[in-house]
Order: sequence, then structure tokens, then C-alpha cells
Amino acid sequence: MQMAVVSLNPGQTVYCEAGKFLFKTTNVTMETRLSGPSDNGGRQSGGGGMGGMLRQAMGTAVQVGQRMLAGESLAFQYFTSRGGEGTVGFAGVLPGEMRALELDGTRAWFAEKDAFVAAESTVEFGIAFQGGRTGMSGGEGFVLEKFTGRGTVIIAGAGNFIDLNPADFGGRIEVDTGCVVAFEEGIQYGVQRVGGLNRQGIMNAVFGGEGLSLATLEGNGRVILQSLTIEGLANALKKAQGGDKQGPTGGLFSTHTG
Repeated sequence: MQMAVVSLNPGQTVYCEAGKFLFKTTNVTMETRLSGPSDNGGRQSGGGGMGGMLRQAMGTAVQVGQRMLAGESLAFQYFTSRGGEGTVGFAGVLPGEMRALELDGTRAWFAEKDAFVAAESTVEFGIAFQGGRTGMSGGEGFVLEKFTGRGTVIIAGAGNFIDLNPADFGGRIEVDTGCVVAFEEGIQYGVQRVGGLNRQGIMNAVFGGEGLSLATLEGNGRVILQSLTIEGLANALKKAQGGDKQGPTGGLFSTHTG
């Protein structure tokens, strides 16, 4: 499992989702906030006076509400180096690969909702909902994290990463919905049914382990896929623990030792 060790210049700030922090040097301060990052180092600005405070509070409430709907952590942790260069370590939650995405302000990046690890404070974080029909069909694809602005974003996934561009394959690729990690703005994301509700469609769903839907990615841009899905990892762990030894009788005649 990989981790990211980040060097911070004096006054530089990086933020992460709660639960992704590993360690820091003593000259790096840590602050937990509900508000999202902005270009002024992670603090929202809504103008002066009572009106500005009200707009800031409303903006924070909207962000918290979006993250609640997405099933994400409600808080961000901010790390700022004071009095010299500092060091902070981060990691994802699954064994796999990490990637640093460099945003130049021209294109946003969209990531699967569990992929985000950390980012510079100059990178804006947002939630993008793909719509009810697409989301209900695609599972993980319902909620995507959106990153805009300039700076570095660190993402993580399970297994190994695979970089593709749909333009190199006729403009469209079809992917297991659990394998999508991130893609650039300009890529069109959708979900399609695998066949119909016929014999072959049922065979794909029941015996092929693919479900009834595939994610579709169209356009010209970078797409990052992961070689291991969370569902696949969970099934492998369950199998290793003997979870697949119960037969049609529900384990009525199975024996357990230990």
C-alpha cells in the first residue's frame, strides 16, 4: 500500500479528508473545519459584515449537506507549515496505488467519491451528482468529487491504475462501474444496461458477476481506472474467511472448528 509524503513550504497549506492523515512534523499545525477550501488558504470569504458571515454560513451548510448525501466525512483537516519546511504523510484506505494530479486551471477533474486523499488549498473541492437514473444504475457513479483551480490533488485507488483515453479507442469505452477512479472534464460519463432482461442478460448478472450495468466514458481526455474493485476485495476477504462455504441450506450442515 502506497502513501504520500508531502513537503510544505513555510505558510503553505494542504488539506485532506478526515481519516487520510498519517503523521506530521511538529512545526505543522492541524485544524479541522467543516468548510471547504478556497484560494485564501482554506477559509471561505463572503464579504464583510453580517451579510458576509451569513453567506459564509450558508455556503458551509450547503457543502456539509452535499457531503452527507454523498456519504462522505463531514470535515476536512488542514495542515499548515509554520517556521520552516514541514512534512505531512497521507494514505488511502485500501491497498493500491496513488496518483498526483496537477491542475492548471483549464480542466476540472472528477473522481470516485472514495478516491480523494489530499490537495493543496488552492484546489477547490465540490460534489457533482450524476442524476438519479444514472446514479441508481451505476452505484458508485451517482456521486463524484469535483476538483477545480490550480494545484496538486492526490487520489488513491485499489490495485493498480490504468490510464486510458477513449479517443484512442474510437471515442468510447465501457467499464465495470467499480473500476472508475477519475477522469478529466470533457469526458462524458454514463451508465448502460448490459443486454436486456433476457437469458444472456441474466447470465451476465448472475454468473458473470458484472451486474446489469456498465459505465460508459466518451470523449477525448484522461481516464484513470483501478484494477481491483471494492466489491471484489470484499468478496475475496469473505472467501478467505470461509464465507463462501455455506451452501443452499444456509450452513445448516456445515461444521465449524476453533
